[in-house]
Amino acid sequence: MEGVLVTGSALVGLDGECVRCLERISDEVEVPFQELFVYHDQVSHRGGDATPADPEDDETSRLEGDLLDLEPLLRDAVVLALPFQPLCEDDCPGLCTECGARLADDPGHAHEAAIDPRWGRLQELQQGDD
Repeated sequence: MEGVLVTGSALVGLDGECVRCLERISDEVEVPFQELFVYHDQVSHRGGDATPADPEDDETSRLEGDLLDLEPLLRDAVVLALPFQPLCEDDCPGLCTECGARLADDPGHAHEAAIDPRWGRLQELQQGDD
């Protein structure tokens, strides 16, 4: 009889970008939640003394009359369920570091070997001989 126990789940639509290739991601996640909302006049017992519950206690969810605010509960549950680094595919190869091409679209993507600028003049001389 301490309060009201709220248990449920929320189906949430997610939109974002892959952290490797910047491709758009759309998904749905089902997020379970459970929270005890205590009555406003609930007392806490500390060391045998009955004192009113601290209204500034951020750890405790409280009922507002007959109403309860689910927004903070849902927000916290959804944020914790979000992937830290969302990917379009588990093995997404990402983008080419030289030209920015999406490697999943062109798996055979390659560039000529980069020439060290210190040897560039020799390359020019070799091309002049051809």
